Amino acid sequence: MLLCSPRAAVSVSGDGPGQLRGRRQECDALDELVSEVEAGRSAVLVLRGDAGIGKSALLDHLTARAARHRVARGAGAESEMELPFAGLHQLCAPFLGRADSLPAPQRQALATAFGISAGPPPDRFLVGLAVLGLLTEVAAEQPLFCLVDDAQWLDRVSAQTLAFVARRMLAEPLALIFASREQRGHDEFANLPELTLGGLDDSASRALVDATADGPMDPRIRDRVLAEARGNPLALLELPHSHTQSEPADGLGLPGSGPVTGRIERSYLVRVRSLPAATQRLLLTAAAEPIGDVALLRRAAERLDLGLDAVGPAVTAGLLDVKALVRFRHPLLRSAIYRSAGLAELRETHRVLAEVTDPVLDPDRRAWHLARATVRPDEAIAAELESSAGRALARGGTAAAAAFLAHAAVLTPHPQHKATRALAAAQAKLRAGAPTAARDLLALARSGVLDELGQARADLVQARIAFASSRVDEALPLLLATARRLVPLDAGLARETFLDSLSAAVFAGRLASGTSAREVAVAAQRTPVPVGGPPRAADLLLNALTTRFTGTYGDAVAASP
Repeated sequence: MLLCSPRAAVSVSGDGPGQLRGRRQECDALDELVSEVEAGRSAVLVLRGDAGIGKSALLDHLTARAARHRVARGAGAESEMELPFAGLHQLCAPFLGRADSLPAPQRQALATAFGISAGPPPDRFLVGLAVLGLLTEVAAEQPLFCLVDDAQWLDRVSAQTLAFVARRMLAEPLALIFASREQRGHDEFANLPELTLGGLDDSASRALVDATADGPMDPRIRDRVLAEARGNPLALLELPHSHTQSEPADGLGLPGSGPVTGRIERSYLVRVRSLPAATQRLLLTAAAEPIGDVALLRRAAERLDLGLDAVGPAVTAGLLDVKALVRFRHPLLRSAIYRSAGLAELRETHRVLAEVTDPVLDPDRRAWHLARATVRPDEAIAAELESSAGRALARGGTAAAAAFLAHAAVLTPHPQHKATRALAAAQAKLRAGAPTAARDLLALARSGVLDELGQARADLVQARIAFASSRVDEALPLLLATARRLVPLDAGLARETFLDSLSAAVFAGRLASGTSAREVAVAAQRTPVPVGGPPRAADLLLNALTTRFTGTYGDAVAASP
């Protein structure tokens, strides 16, 4: 949740009662959304725009407009993007007491996803249905508005689940509103209703600068601020402070050429560096701790020998708000503080945060801090990260498991263990949809010590990376060769690889050079089904497909269970 200082909150109002300066149309659209929900109809909206363009301020406006109803707010955190279900848990935590009313499969899936109970990896469909049912039940009693800021930083599984819910809401007084920057690549919120925010016009920009200036401003400085801000409201609020504090009084400096976001961050740093050293250290500690846990920050401050009064100057300057949670005025402030710190200072900060994080209640976050606190190989930390990866997989967090395993591989001192963990990380990265990262980790695995089965698994990952990168001509023969190589080493994995080979051959069709689906099917038929236990779905499917490509369609149907 973004908590603005009183001065900032007043400065952006202007076009009418309860509206933001220069945002009349956007405020009207949000007011209409509230009216729709009050009338018993669901609503979904994605607010799109650059950093500082006013998305958080519009969420604040909507919160005020819907004050007599129930409002739940959450926010993505860049450091939590690889922690599965972190964003979803933040949004749903206030309602978990109602989970008992959900059907048992959904209730169990949600409990496993949130780490409340142990169990097999939860079915994503059941988790989505559980969240939908939970929010719908709350909304049935009172209109519910769920607001998610910085949605571009949600962990992937949380974003997928919330998008699933957004596409299945029907006639209930429930709204989902996401504030997100433009995203490159895959966007879970694509094709949902959007409202794109541009910069303020010249009139509104000038009025905003004049309203927030601490005193008379040199016209040349004001013109420079307007030119650099390009209508970005946060820049219009923050840049005057950096210019008046650090620029020549005559205002003759040249306009900056960097992105607006970078200039806003630099203006924040000017203000931060004017604070006492103890306050700056406390701000860095808060920036490195994404939860905003006041008690945790207090314990870290004590460990760093920082007095409780160190937070005062940051609060007085409107940079930090300390209530039930610790919140920065804007995510850019937090990122500016973190990125400007030296590596040694960052490592020390994460070391202290790891020391004050409960290893029983929050072992994964503790391991994450430990990984950032060291650059030397450390088997104990690597083992903790590997355990965290296992817990992430148990909750269905493939991307999180990949991140934990990648860190574990880098910190592993023993060459063979390092290669094994790097290979596991490459496999997880590939399953998480990151073939480029998987390729880098595969190179790390091959540079270490792998046994014969490990080398065959590495070939399999290489082939799957090629297939995921649409290089079918490279992937198909490598898949078939790897499947044959795996037969005496791991018959079950060999059959799975033959199935991948058949899929690649079918995908390539007549464009396949040198390897046909029939050739793959003949080779697969010679591989025995592993004995013991019931037949796996992969084995049954492979039997049917090999029969189809070596016999007739009727034979394949007869071979199917």
